[in-house]
Amino acid sequence: MKRAREVWRRWGASAVGLTLVTALSLLLYTHRATIVRFQAYGYPGLFLFALLTSASVVLPMPGLVLPYVLGAVLNPWGVALAAGTGAALGELTGYLAGWSGTAIIADTRRYARVRGWMERYGALTVFLLAYLPLPLMDFAGIAAGATRMPISRFLFWCWLGKVCKMLTVAFLGAKML
Repeated sequence: MKRAREVWRRWGASAVGLTLVTALSLLLYTHRATIVRFQAYGYPGLFLFALLTSASVVLPMPGLVLPYVLGAVLNPWGVALAAGTGAALGELTGYLAGWSGTAIIADTRRYARVRGWMERYGALTVFLLAYLPLPLMDFAGIAAGATRMPISRFLFWCWLGKVCKMLTVAFLGAKML
């Protein structure tokens, strides 16, 4: 019974996610003129937006919306570099929380799982969680800091994953809008 409930919960979450993505795409497509106005903020505005949305630890922020939209009106490569760099620098808040030992989520099951991955796979964990659009990157940053991964190594792999993700999102926006 519990297993069936979990399956329905996952299907429901997937259906809601797909509906939201479809609705967002339709909304953005019908309001293309408004999207062009975002172009005025350019790459610096995108960098700042990505930095701020990634700096919030554990709280979900809509960090992929603007790169998706601006991918249609700016160069997707520039969008990826600006957003990826801002997002990677924003992830330093989680890293520093882990480094200082003030990890507020250290006793959760998800954190324990990510920390195990971090201890086993190291930088690959950082890259994959930075690339995949999952809310686990905060856990990876905290675990990287707690395990004393060198900050330059964390930042490089996080930056690479974020730039790859933003490039994917920007090209999707360029093709769909």
